[in-house]
Amino acid sequence: MKFSKAALLIVSLSSAHAFAPTNTRTPFLVNSNSVSQRPTTFLNAATLSRDPLTVAGLEDYGKNVFTGKVANEYLTKYGVSTDTFKDPNWVNEKSDEVAAAILEWATDNGATTFCHWFQPAGSSGFRHGQTGQVYNKMLKFDQNGELKFDFDGDLLVKGETDGSSFPNGGLRDTHTAGGYVAIDSTSPVFLRDDVIYIPSVFVSYFGKALDEKTPLLRANDAMSEHGSRLLKHLGYDAAADGGLKANVGLEQEIFFVPRDQYLRRPDLQFAGRTVMGKLPPRDQEMCDHYMGPLSTHTPALAAMKEIQDECFKLGIPLKTRHREVAPGQFEFAPLYGKNTVQIDQNLVIMQIIEEVSAKHGLTALLQEKPFAGINGSGKHNNWSLATATDVPLFLAAPINKVTGNDLAFPVIMAAVVAALDEHGDLMRMSIAAPGNDFRLGAMEAPPAIISTYLGEDLTSYLEAFKDGESSAYVPGKKNLDVGVKSICGIKVPAEDRNRTSPFPYGGARFEFRAVGSSQNVSMVNTVLNTICAQKFKEFADRIDAGEKAEDIAREALNKHWKVIFNGNSYDLDNQKMLTERGVWRIDSGVEANHRLVAEKNLDLFETMGVMSREECTARDMVHLEHYTGTVVVEAGTFIDMINQHVIPSAKAAGESTEELESSVGKLESALKEIHDTEDHFEQAELARVLRLETMVDIREVCDAVEETVPADLWTLATYKELLFLDSH
Repeated sequence: MKFSKAALLIVSLSSAHAFAPTNTRTPFLVNSNSVSQRPTTFLNAATLSRDPLTVAGLEDYGKNVFTGKVANEYLTKYGVSTDTFKDPNWVNEKSDEVAAAILEWATDNGATTFCHWFQPAGSSGFRHGQTGQVYNKMLKFDQNGELKFDFDGDLLVKGETDGSSFPNGGLRDTHTAGGYVAIDSTSPVFLRDDVIYIPSVFVSYFGKALDEKTPLLRANDAMSEHGSRLLKHLGYDAAADGGLKANVGLEQEIFFVPRDQYLRRPDLQFAGRTVMGKLPPRDQEMCDHYMGPLSTHTPALAAMKEIQDECFKLGIPLKTRHREVAPGQFEFAPLYGKNTVQIDQNLVIMQIIEEVSAKHGLTALLQEKPFAGINGSGKHNNWSLATATDVPLFLAAPINKVTGNDLAFPVIMAAVVAALDEHGDLMRMSIAAPGNDFRLGAMEAPPAIISTYLGEDLTSYLEAFKDGESSAYVPGKKNLDVGVKSICGIKVPAEDRNRTSPFPYGGARFEFRAVGSSQNVSMVNTVLNTICAQKFKEFADRIDAGEKAEDIAREALNKHWKVIFNGNSYDLDNQKMLTERGVWRIDSGVEANHRLVAEKNLDLFETMGVMSREECTARDMVHLEHYTGTVVVEAGTFIDMINQHVIPSAKAAGESTEELESSVGKLESALKEIHDTEDHFEQAELARVLRLETMVDIREVCDAVEETVPADLWTLATYKELLFLDSH
């Protein structure tokens, strides 16, 4: 996303509030501290007393998620409420009551089937929905052959399944194939069609994580524990009020292409991206697609509206839709929320996007770089930390107020800066999805150099703080006069946006811009929470030992100042400067993935209780196998396309096919070398060379043939046929 949040917010308040924590289930951006700053018309709309569920077309919004009023209507019949879920012991003490309430809600809405819904590791880019589930009827026959409901507390909170065919990195063998699921009550049960989905973790018989969610939940616990310790030293007992939580807002970019043309592209069907294809005379150079009107002339608008409707029924606040920069590219963006909920919802969003688009004669492409020569797609991870009572840690005034300490904010920011500098390699690892190979640093996403933009206003404050000043931070404001008498000036933040930074501060949150569109972002947020937990622990331990918080923070800022960069990260001279400065830079996605098993990182995850060394090693293997497998599929598809389409078309046009036939041999030899190699890291490195060198060179040969073969002899869908869906 480029500016959609700002477009929504600029008329009323700074963009810092876009992902700033507010009270749960309150209207978006309604906040007693800021209402007076808003235009009357906005205030009236935001506080309209009418229940939105009485508006035609909105009556089903939120009814298919078991939370809030919907859940309490049923839970209270059985002597429990949504407050029950605050104590994890409810699974042992109140599970039958909760199961009875869920069963009644499910059957009232036509559902008679349930499943434990979990997130196997290594699923992005291939597995539809990126989740695993087995559907079970909530019915049985008794001894008399009479039909009875069959759903109790035991069935709700746990289950066992065959884990033998999920990626596991050696954590289990075929003869120890059990996979165990346990309900994750931080994320609500939801309903689609005739099935209720129970968000769950997925572990081996020995409790080893086989999924994306378990490490995230452990990282959340570590961040809350050690962040609460630090806040207590700063003046606020967060643990007494429920600890800390991590919030995210995930922007989802996609491409829509005509489904009939998609079916003429084996590479899109098998690999999610085009391994060949000549750019047409027009692409994105005029930026005419960006935020253009969504037209009723094509099915894209109808598909996007239905996607939003389906999401709102599930309680997913998919608020924003718009065209993106590249032709055929679009974006959805929800409101922020607790990370486990938002990540679960993002997986549902991606699945709904794929399913609904097909109903409208479209195919949704979620891969990061489906087309060469134009922008790829990201999933910006807007990340923030807050207390359980919704006090944001990254916004100076609220955190300073609750702690009664003007230096709370710079101490927290110093811990974050130190974490980024020390563990930039892990941040790079977390975004090393195969599709990001072609996207990072391509003037559409930040480069693979992990720096952070704080803006001159905050940077100047922290610089003065580290040099000894002790005043509170007060963010600057700028009066923006548009030069029109009939339009009043507006107040905007002191800082402009920096979309070239991989991790810019946006007021109340950091935006991790380099995340890939197809990713399950659990690992991204596991890393962010773990590295901050470590620094919070380090600061708290040193304060326990008698040091002053501000002295520790100043030392950290002086040591790690190099990671702060407010300039243009696309500029090659700046990239060279940052590299020479010692900021983490890992250009290779394969090498980035392998940083998971660097000694410092094994120690980090084990010490924080997030992943054992065995789990890290297994996850590294899963990542490498996923990368290699992706490239093997792409190369195999490329061979088929050359043999079955490009060579026949060239022959029909009377052109030489010698170079094409030679290219097939090169691809086959490279694949054989990969298959003959046993070491997973070496396999992945060979796959990277095949993908980024050999296949790129062969692509040029194929694209040159496409350029000269008459259109009626070319059998593959062209970029022209795929990309210009909504051009009139």
